[in-house]
Amino acid sequence: MTLTGQVTKSIVKKVISGKDYRGEVVALINAEFLQYAVDFFKSIISLKLNNQNVADWYKQTMLNKNLPIDKIIINSGLNKKTITNMYGTAKKEVAIEAAYEHYDTLNKAITDLLDSEEDLSLMLTIKFNGVAVDLTINETLIVINNLAVKRSALRGGAWSTAGKAAENILMDTLCELYQVPLANRTGTFIKDIKKNVDREVDYYLIDNNGNKHRCEVKLMGRGNPESADAIFARSSEIFIADTLSKQNKNQAEKLGVAWVALREQGGYRQFAEALERFNIPYIDYCGALDADLDRILLGIT
Repeated sequence: MTLTGQVTKSIVKKVISGKDYRGEVVALINAEFLQYAVDFFKSIISLKLNNQNVADWYKQTMLNKNLPIDKIIINSGLNKKTITNMYGTAKKEVAIEAAYEHYDTLNKAITDLLDSEEDLSLMLTIKFNGVAVDLTINETLIVINNLAVKRSALRGGAWSTAGKAAENILMDTLCELYQVPLANRTGTFIKDIKKNVDREVDYYLIDNNGNKHRCEVKLMGRGNPESADAIFARSSEIFIADTLSKQNKNQAEKLGVAWVALREQGGYRQFAEALERFNIPYIDYCGALDADLDRILLGIT
């Protein structure tokens, strides 16, 4: 799952404007999934016209050992985290073995289902350019399973990618709104060994004494308080989010963390308060937000 620069910028604009950005990600998921489904059905038509069995083709082609390991795992109906939990590792040889074992288990489950449901009748007909092919119930269930797994994989990857892709652009845009000098900010991923912790930091704001203040960005949405808990555990000093619960805010204030909840009315103005608190130089913003965001984002590559 990849995000185009334009989609990422649209997400950033909506977040800073206090609007829901999720429609952008959902549209991207839908577009990628529909294209995948069309390409997949074309492959099915081709092999059926050549009298190939879908189940055999699927194992030989979609689980081919020469494919990237991530694709093999997804096509088998698994994910890396599941394999790691089951086997203690997700190394290629282990992942391939797990993928084949899972696919065989799926086929057995389909066979068992058909044996127990003798009256079940299900057939998928695919038609393209005037050519139609019929899939057996066994083949139909394999196709349905593949599409379900792919949709799930795209969905998980898109939300993760959207947040990560938007982080630095969102911070750069906020800093441009408040004219924070380039010398007082950096979005370069660097290792932070402060307090004996070795982890990458989203963004730093730097005061005029050269002190770096850790910033974390999380587009987490409602119902995901664990994300905020993880951020607070990293000793961040400034926390930027689209939404924060009252509990999140209380927790931040107790830990001395400046928070910015962008989905609130005028939420982006809370960023100025964070800058003031940590003595980061800036100029207060009072412009036309939509127009200025368009101008700033146009100049960000």
